Amino acid sequence: MILNLRTLTTSLVIMLSLGASANTAQASSSSLSLPLQGTSSQPQDLTLEPAFWWAGMHNPELQLMLYSRDFPSLPQQLKVDIQGHGITLKSLYHTDNPHYLFINVDLSQAAPQTFELVISSTDSASKTNTPLYRLPYTLQARVKGSRERQGFSNKDVIYLITPDRFANGDTSNDNQADMLEPVAANSPSHPSNPYYPDARHGGDIAGISQHLAYLAKLGVTQLWINPLLENNQAQYSYHGYSITNLYRVDPRFGSNEDYKALVAKANKLGLGVIKDVVVNHIGSNHWWLNDLPSQDWLNDATKTQLHNRESKPDLIQSAETKSSAIKSSVTSPRFTSHRRTTVQDPYAAAQDHIDFVDGWFTDTMPDLNQSNPKLATYLIQNSIWWVEYAGLSGIREDTYSYADKGFLAKWSKAVMAEYPNFNIVGEEWTANPITVSYWQKGKINADGYTSDLPSLMDFPLYEKLIASLNEPETWDTGFIKLYEMLANDVVYADPSKLVLFEGNHDTNRIFSLVKENIDLYKMALTYVLTAKRIPQLFYGTEVLMSSPTEGRHDGVVRSDFPGGFANSATNAFTGQGLSEPQRQAQQFVRTLLNYRKQSPALQSGDLLHFVPQDGVYVQFRCVLNAPLSAEQKAEAIKSRIQNNSLTQHNACTQPSADKVMVIYNKNDKIITLDVNRFASVLGDSGAATDIISGKIVSLNQAITLPHAGVTILELKPNSKSKTKTKSPLNIGLPSSQDSIRSRNQTNALTRAQTNNSANNSANNLAKNSTQKGTQS
Repeated sequence: MILNLRTLTTSLVIMLSLGASANTAQASSSSLSLPLQGTSSQPQDLTLEPAFWWAGMHNPELQLMLYSRDFPSLPQQLKVDIQGHGITLKSLYHTDNPHYLFINVDLSQAAPQTFELVISSTDSASKTNTPLYRLPYTLQARVKGSRERQGFSNKDVIYLITPDRFANGDTSNDNQADMLEPVAANSPSHPSNPYYPDARHGGDIAGISQHLAYLAKLGVTQLWINPLLENNQAQYSYHGYSITNLYRVDPRFGSNEDYKALVAKANKLGLGVIKDVVVNHIGSNHWWLNDLPSQDWLNDATKTQLHNRESKPDLIQSAETKSSAIKSSVTSPRFTSHRRTTVQDPYAAAQDHIDFVDGWFTDTMPDLNQSNPKLATYLIQNSIWWVEYAGLSGIREDTYSYADKGFLAKWSKAVMAEYPNFNIVGEEWTANPITVSYWQKGKINADGYTSDLPSLMDFPLYEKLIASLNEPETWDTGFIKLYEMLANDVVYADPSKLVLFEGNHDTNRIFSLVKENIDLYKMALTYVLTAKRIPQLFYGTEVLMSSPTEGRHDGVVRSDFPGGFANSATNAFTGQGLSEPQRQAQQFVRTLLNYRKQSPALQSGDLLHFVPQDGVYVQFRCVLNAPLSAEQKAEAIKSRIQNNSLTQHNACTQPSADKVMVIYNKNDKIITLDVNRFASVLGDSGAATDIISGKIVSLNQAITLPHAGVTILELKPNSKSKTKTKSPLNIGLPSSQDSIRSRNQTNALTRAQTNNSANNSANNLAKNSTQKGTQS
């Protein structure tokens, strides 16, 4: 390479074991390899990660990891030269494994360029240098606005896709010579292989790309795709969570370039893409396992060399593949206890905490030791690399609490510092809000732990949602569980940033969990899509995909999307062959999703709900047409304190706010809902529009609820209230006492008809209160 005379050179010298010469570099999108004519009889590769980077990043420091088995065993003096503009070589580091070299550079003064990294051996006697490698390294220019990219938010609806099961858009990539597990030979319609649900089916990036228009029309705005990175495991490789190369898309899904193109195409249709990231563990066939970077790279690494024992070897197609793929060590590693509370429990034994954090998930998922600073930096850079390279709008972090919590704070802080408007959601699978809230940014924890994680999956509310829908309506079962669960929002730093879901790849299907009751199904989806949360749907929910309901049936839960594969009997993309219930469900979801896209009330509005009564639960989401002034906010807070009220500041008590009323009803017979109870919210609203049917509903009389189901109403404020001055003194009060008196008169007959039922209900509640004592 010919260098300009102005080219700057920085160098450092350390003692390492090296020797060999380098030929021409061969680069790919995510790795750099050099065929070497060294001391061994076969050429060896040099791996450099990350393969390229960007100039102008917020953090100017970059760690390069170099690996080659061609580094010889005899110690020599190593000289590293960086020939480029504005690049400073900060430090060199090698671990207890002489095959690895870590180089740290400062890019704060560097512009986009290709510089040269020259590694030479120095003879101390003759003081001569022998070049071993000349590595061109590219600093790319960042895409304009990359740092300011907007992450997913309450404006979005996330759609989760398991890529192997969504659509096979390119059958030519189904089987790869260098991949252990092929696509199952049996068709979905005739799966004679007993392990077919757990095999690869052939879905890929092309399949997702070909159906982006369907997803955009459906009304979702973000795609969370289960891991697409290489999973070169002999079995169960389809799910993506046993990653064997952190910088390479699995070729059975496509290429890095295909992934980047998918994101770009999705963006043009108004869809963002969220990457599923795993920092807790890797797959047992990751190339690191052949030659670990250091003895402390893994937790419990001393007990295993290569741990790829498979529980279902019959799935492997040939004896040759089976013998080469299945490797076992003498002793098993320690497995995680899954006791998540040990991270924050003030009384937990130290060993119990270690057993949870350092234990392996399975013997094919080696647990990473993120307390190793080189590994920690590697993982942080890898996450940032994919965001920058692919143009992502979010990260979903798998098994969040299982990793070292000090690292997690550093990781989340580094990613969010690079992209201040970005978003990350962590998985903390527990029903306890206290345990979940510990990890959210802004939470003041008793142990002083500080997190920078903006969002978490709301497993506690999800589990209460399922329970409340399936239970009968009594004093302490049914809707009341859902109602009282929301009181726990006070433990979160920001509950509105939590992601609420109706299901995911690890849970049984919602339609099955509600016993295939279409009314309960609609209630579940409505709750998720209208809650004060960021909503997430699982692929196929819109067409009533089902599953067993007892135990784990992952392969069945992640069944093929109808129409995504050549021999599909039905096609949900076109509607061909769908049953009438499936068509109705799909249209219901599409209507609600597209309404939500243009509803500020459902996206960011305040929530106000009423205690469930007689099998009916009512919620409101409300947003002000114009924000309150500083003086109005101050007066609202003052009024709230004076009246000892938690809702005085709520937009639902403002007469001119945009409001959506959601009515959940479990009654199988026709009932009438007395709207006078909600007068403080309804105010001057004389009518509402049912957003599903489009019908106009009068609010000056009782609302007739024909049967079990959900009703979603967009309130229409009285035109006069729009012109009134919003006085903070009226916060929490209806805008017109006259309208309330009129509504009371209109409802008099209805109340007389329902008094007996109400009195009986009140008597029962009083009796229960006496028996149970004061309820909190």
